[in-house]
Amino acid sequence: MAIQVGDRIPDIKVMTWGAEGPTPVQTGDVLGTGKVVIFAVPGAFTPTCSDFHLPGYVLRAEELRAKGVDKVVCVSVNDPFVMNAWGEQQNVGTDVMMLADGNAEFAQAVGLVMDGSGFGLGTRSQRYAAVLEDGVVTMLNVEPGGGMTVSGVEEVLAAL
Repeated sequence: MAIQVGDRIPDIKVMTWGAEGPTPVQTGDVLGTGKVVIFAVPGAFTPTCSDFHLPGYVLRAEELRAKGVDKVVCVSVNDPFVMNAWGEQQNVGTDVMMLADGNAEFAQAVGLVMDGSGFGLGTRSQRYAAVLEDGVVTMLNVEPGGGMTVSGVEEVLAAL
């Protein structure tokens, strides 16, 4: 069953990029304090993710902060090397934290796994955006299909 509004975000080990390279972090630590916007994409460097989803959050990060958001986080079922390279290519800087869910454990824990094997992608995350307050889901927009209609930064800004 998919995570819902009112649920606490699961505490799963994922990876980020630190000063020394790939660094394990717990989602409970990264997502569990303050107001956090998290959005998931099916894959780094994929067209919709690279052309619209991630860039929207990077471009409007200041507007999110102005609405009280403490942290913006992008998660994808990719390894930390790919997530770091994608973040550099997209100039995320400190505006968006990139989380690598390489084994899809976080996607499975939140119940938002997508079977991308028909496209050669294997197990991936569904595309979604959520607002968390101290680790509790207060808004969740899961894309109903393959496009991006409810999980973009505009929809999150409107909900804040």
